[in-house]
Amino acid sequence: MLGKAQYYNRSIRKVVVAFGTLFNDIQVQRYTKDGLTKKEIFRVPLSYASKERYLTQITSDPTLTKSINVFVPRITFELIGMSYDSSRKQQSLIQNFAKSASGGLNTQYAPVPYDFTFSMSIFVRNTEDGTQIVEQILPFFKPDFTVTVDMIPKMDQKYDMPVILNSVNTTTDYEGSLGDGTTRLIIWDLEFTVKGYLWPAVNEDAKGLIGAYSDVSGRYGQANTNIYIDTQNRDAQKVYVDMANGNNYFTTSETIRVDRDGNNEITGKVVYFSNSASGILIVGELDSLLQANDVVSGDYSGAVYTVTSVDISPLKAVHIVTQAVPANTAPDDNFGFLDTITEWPETLI
Repeated sequence: MLGKAQYYNRSIRKVVVAFGTLFNDIQVQRYTKDGLTKKEIFRVPLSYASKERYLTQITSDPTLTKSINVFVPRITFELIGMSYDSSRKQQSLIQNFAKSASGGLNTQYAPVPYDFTFSMSIFVRNTEDGTQIVEQILPFFKPDFTVTVDMIPKMDQKYDMPVILNSVNTTTDYEGSLGDGTTRLIIWDLEFTVKGYLWPAVNEDAKGLIGAYSDVSGRYGQANTNIYIDTQNRDAQKVYVDMANGNNYFTTSETIRVDRDGNNEITGKVVYFSNSASGILIVGELDSLLQANDVVSGDYSGAVYTVTSVDISPLKAVHIVTQAVPANTAPDDNFGFLDTITEWPETLI
């Protein structure tokens, strides 16, 4: 669709599953008539279904004896709506990056914020069961509760998803006339808003970001991030010069000149010169890219060297080490970060 290949991140499904998982371990404790002695305890069944479906099944069987598949207490929930949340919109060109299984780079544009509305119904036969279930839910929402979900495993990023409790209502249905006081069914209705996202496609093993690309390694404890500059960019070209047959040494920031064919002068600035047998020369602000056999001279130093070869490998511009503090932190522990940033030309050392 829209000129893009088919993809499916299961974003909506994961939101639904994450929401339902919050309520799949609620239990009800039954007591004897004195209200003090515990008699039985059981887990309340949870189903994805509309309120009307179970209400129809239950009310069509007042004695609750026709089928063991329809009984109370029971909790049902349903996704009833989605709406775009402009208040959480991020800049459209922001991208997330992650190292792929093959050692390349996965990229993905920022997700689109959506609010997911869920309705939940709690069906019980008596008041005590209803209040017992509700009291296991409401204290956690003040009015929100945040759950962490691994939405896009390929990107190795987990997201915090706030779940907000909007309203709580209860209704009681009676058998016969209201005067006889016989309770037939008690229903608690809760409504929630989940602050989720819809994610675009993952561009796997992406190559060649504009001007630079990054290489990320490490998963827990320490992460190493390298940002590279395309050396075929006139602002940062790396070449090798003939140290044995050159003279003097280039000075950082001095202007260099190249007379090619005697009538085509190229100028630029020295960014880095190794001043060693390696013969590394990095130049920027070039009028044109240097080539092998170009003779480069420095205006200030008077240095003259011949280019022997041009490096087409990416140039490491920034090296970032992000270290967890403490260093032996486990993935689910509370921890801080310490960043160490090295910028070029120090990245070449």
